[in-house]
Amino acid sequence: MITAHDRLDAWIDAHFDEEVRFLQALVRVPTDTPPGNNAPHAERAAELLAAMGLEAERHPVPAEEVRAAGLESITNLIVRRRFGAGGPTIALNAHGDVVPPGDGWTRDPYGGEVVDGKLYGRAAAVSKSDFATYTFALRALEALAVPLRGAVELHFTYDEEFGGELGPGWLLKHGLTKPDLLIAAGFSYQVVTAHNGCLQMEVTVHGKMGHAAVWHTAVDALQAATRILNALYAENQVLAQHRSGVEGYMHVADGHVDLDVKLGFLLRPFRRTFEEHIERNLIAELGHQAHERKAATKTAAKAPAAKKKSTRSRA
Repeated sequence: MITAHDRLDAWIDAHFDEEVRFLQALVRVPTDTPPGNNAPHAERAAELLAAMGLEAERHPVPAEEVRAAGLESITNLIVRRRFGAGGPTIALNAHGDVVPPGDGWTRDPYGGEVVDGKLYGRAAAVSKSDFATYTFALRALEALAVPLRGAVELHFTYDEEFGGELGPGWLLKHGLTKPDLLIAAGFSYQVVTAHNGCLQMEVTVHGKMGHAAVWHTAVDALQAATRILNALYAENQVLAQHRSGVEGYMHVADGHVDLDVKLGFLLRPFRRTFEEHIERNLIAELGHQAHERKAATKTAAKAPAAKKKSTRSRA
């Protein structure tokens, strides 16, 4: 006997290639956060959903709120499907934003290339794959064409990397959704009652310029920054001793210091200046040495030749 679950599996299998193409299209629109210019991805996702008959409500977060959070643009999406009177509303939440790809990629991080059964791309796993999984799960459910109660909502939001306040938090705060149950993107099949949050800060360390010959008159901001970093990393040992007071929450630590230190753009100008300083001094030194050699050559040319002593013995 073919069950409803068998029919769902069969529908998913039959539409798998289409689901992969949907994910590829999502990966090909960057959502690096920072800088967090994610509204274009939401627009593209809404277009793709519309092509499948799923209308997505667009909920743009005001620009001033986005900028205050250190981001550039956010539009959150909600797809609503009501199946019948009564029953719970289940929300499926996934985030489109992702941290920048970094170095070392052997494939285009925005190419969505499929090689040997693997799809390569930034956010291909977390969490644009959830966009595809949730979307096609909803479509498969509709394809059953059987009486159902309750509703399903797809929440595609763009503020996970910076804490979620302008993503799911913003939708809830403004009364745009009120689900009874929620399934969110995660790394396991565990049921949890709470989750780690995050506190992001930006620290600027100021120094004072000084000449290398009188270095003690300067203040080295980089040296001061290393002391701050060491103190923050040491805090991990303290946080590791804490246990959550939330029932059912098994994570050992209430907090963890995870630092994303961006020194490259600070060091490059210094390195360039340092290299130019060395180069100028080297050229000056080489020029001075060449001048000395030239002067020595002239002096040697003007000096009278020394008389050679006879080595012949007298007869």
